[in-house]
Amino acid sequence: MADQKTLSLALQGGGAHGAFTWGVIDGLLSDGRIKFDAISGTSAGAMNAVVMTDGLARDGVKGALQRMEEFWHSVSREGGMVSRMRALIDPILSFWSLPGWDWDPSDLRNFRSPYEFNPLNINPLKEVVEDLIDFEKVRAYRDLHLFLAATNVRSGKIKVFSGSEITADALLASACLPYVFQSVEIDGEFYWDGGFLGNPPLFPLFDMPGTEDILLVQVNPIERDEVPRTAHAIVERMSEITFNASLLREFRAIDFVNRLMAESKLDPKRYRTNRIHRIDAGKALAKYAAATKLDTSWSFFQELHRAGQLAAREWLEENFDAIGVKATVDLRKAFL
Repeated sequence: MADQKTLSLALQGGGAHGAFTWGVIDGLLSDGRIKFDAISGTSAGAMNAVVMTDGLARDGVKGALQRMEEFWHSVSREGGMVSRMRALIDPILSFWSLPGWDWDPSDLRNFRSPYEFNPLNINPLKEVVEDLIDFEKVRAYRDLHLFLAATNVRSGKIKVFSGSEITADALLASACLPYVFQSVEIDGEFYWDGGFLGNPPLFPLFDMPGTEDILLVQVNPIERDEVPRTAHAIVERMSEITFNASLLREFRAIDFVNRLMAESKLDPKRYRTNRIHRIDAGKALAKYAAATKLDTSWSFFQELHRAGQLAAREWLEENFDAIGVKATVDLRKAFL
């Protein structure tokens, strides 16, 4: 396609809110004018990235859209994965009160380690991932570079899996919530959810040959108008701040390098300007509390999917011409 343009994608994690990202990817791919050369993803963002790549490797855009729908239905309550998870844990976690995985980690009086309530380390998500995704096809797919973020439990440093490292365990590590699952062991190291240190990491995309355009799909709000006052609301806000902190640091670094490049103070052979774009789920998710990240109903997934499709169409209509030309996000004004 003559006017097709290339983007690198940066996909945040956000539990069930990742269905919004599913819709965004659907909207971008269905448009036909966009292709991706690299994706950095964390947690639910990593899931979307790998499932999409599996579909592309099988049957192009059609395969990607089909596999993503299959994945989200599989992890819905109606798909059965959550039911199997609850059958395992419900007898012990009696403080789960709402459908899905809605329990409050701030209730430390009732909290028990996953090493206690799940000593066999059974993870139904692993079954879904291994049944649905052909990781050999994903690793062999050369048209797209994947970067999956996880947190090294012992070193406290970020780990970015790529290339031959993309496995089911790497994907599960990226989405390993420490109060639900045991840490994922890979080659003698132990990993938790990547969102603690990179949600998502942008730095793997800086040195990629090709496009200098990075599109962030943001599902975790940076700002909130109201000050939380209940224990549950405080924990939710703490989580949002924690899972956005690394992203804001990277935005500062990008803004700094871009300004130095504009002033010809850096060697263009070693550094480059990165054009940042964003599709923000804030408007679509404004009516939902942060706790809905744990709503695993198929109807909720479908609602967020439709919202993501609409957001992608609107973004393309407003910003397609800017791709490859200029950033559409003023980092300093928007975030810094």
